[in-house]
Amino acid sequence: MSQPKPTKAYKNLEFLGSPDARPIRMLAEYFEPLQRFRRNHIQDTIVFFGSARLVSRADAEAHRADVLRAMNAGGGKAPSPRLIEELQSAEALVHDAQWYEDAVELARMLAHWSLTLPKKHRFVITSGGGPGIMEAANRGAQLAGAKSIGLNISLPFEQESNPYIPPGLNFEFHYFFMRKFWFVYPAKALVAFPGGFGTMDELFEVLTLVQTDKLRKRVPIVLYGSDFWKKIINFQSLVEFRMIDRKDLSLFQMFDTPKTAFAYLRKKLTELYL
Repeated sequence: MSQPKPTKAYKNLEFLGSPDARPIRMLAEYFEPLQRFRRNHIQDTIVFFGSARLVSRADAEAHRADVLRAMNAGGGKAPSPRLIEELQSAEALVHDAQWYEDAVELARMLAHWSLTLPKKHRFVITSGGGPGIMEAANRGAQLAGAKSIGLNISLPFEQESNPYIPPGLNFEFHYFFMRKFWFVYPAKALVAFPGGFGTMDELFEVLTLVQTDKLRKRVPIVLYGSDFWKKIINFQSLVEFRMIDRKDLSLFQMFDTPKTAFAYLRKKLTELYL
């Protein structure tokens, strides 16, 4: 009596999910995106980094209105400390929504410009695929009628893909370092909006690669929101303490309007790659 056929190694899901197959999973996160990029004729990208916590002005104002309704439902009683704190948070969200709106507009302007270039699929807008500034970047590209890319990551707290990414360019990574590779490898420019640990991690990795000449290409780096960046990171003190050279301050430029950031990026990308 013949034995049942054994499972081929590449069909063995138990093996593929094991520690022994980790190198295979890493390679899969290189070759599968590579195949999809080639299929979609992606030549190069403009990457947007920024907070996942920001929302559009409309959503922020709607949230503030909900908090105000909850406060008014108290029948004239003084609002609780929790509601007061929620209102302060809602007001801050409305204020910071300008960064979301600016990211939408800057991505729209860049995507619209890219569609006018002789070769299609140049400087495709790319984000981390989630909410906040990531959503804003993909949304702006969609408004321009252009495709965009979302490089999402599996997290313990589920990060859903935003609805503005074409299905064929919506990725889900397990390994942060493979996700970072696909952020940087095809990138010809980087725009960093205000954000937290993840944004800082991604920004400083790219700055380090540029500073140490690990990138053969020149990558214009824009820090959007100068008040935020100057308050959060004292670059001048890094120079004064001799932790970086003064020339390293030229690795990035700061802007506060979509129009000025777009003009700079269009000029640099034209000079370097067109």
